[in-house]
Amino acid sequence: MMLREMANHNPNVVSVTSTAPKLPDGVVAAPASLEASAAVDGCRVFTHYNGPTDQLSGLCAGIAILDPGATPHPPHQHPEEEFLIIAAGTGAIECAGVTTHVGPGAMMYCAGGTLHGITNTGTTPMTFYWSKWLAKDA
Repeated sequence: MMLREMANHNPNVVSVTSTAPKLPDGVVAAPASLEASAAVDGCRVFTHYNGPTDQLSGLCAGIAILDPGATPHPPHQHPEEEFLIIAAGTGAIECAGVTTHVGPGAMMYCAGGTLHGITNTGTTPMTFYWSKWLAKDA
């Protein structure tokens, strides 16, 4: 299932929007001040930013918290490039057919169209930051 289709069925998936107002300069507080998606399959997602910038047609960024054994969704691919940064907990990231065991400080980059996914393989919640972006058309 492609991301655009998956987003219709799973609130854990956040797609970049290019139709929102341009992102404002400033700081968004910690997740406690943000509204989380409904916990689906042991995952809560908080979106800090989602919209166009001066340089990008769209950028979205936020944080996700996975319960032990949880994954936000099956491995998938989408047109956005993406970073994941592990803040707490341990897990496994699949990216381009390679699975890597990760802990705090690990960072994943996947190009657009690359199959990837993440799973909490530990015994405590896993927290990771994510960001996705699309370049402006040339």
